[in-house]
Amino acid sequence: MKTLNKLNADILNITMTIRDEYPELLKYLDEIPVPISEEKNPEISNKILQDYYNSLEMLLKKYAPNHQSVSTKSNN
Repeated sequence: MKTLNKLNADILNITMTIRDEYPELLKYLDEIPVPISEEKNPEISNKILQDYYNSLEMLLKKYAPNHQSVSTKSNN
């Protein structure tokens, strides 16, 4: 299982990719509840963060194949 730091870094990276490449998806990030980590039980925190990352990844994977990224649009 990934560490909390790794999960947080992964969430930050995918969020930045969404922001930079597909800014039109930012409105959907508000609809995905942001998890709150709990120091008392880190396994629950890991699962919550992993689920959150998975939801971001699914959003990007479903959207990206059918839409051009901002960087691709600016190169055309």
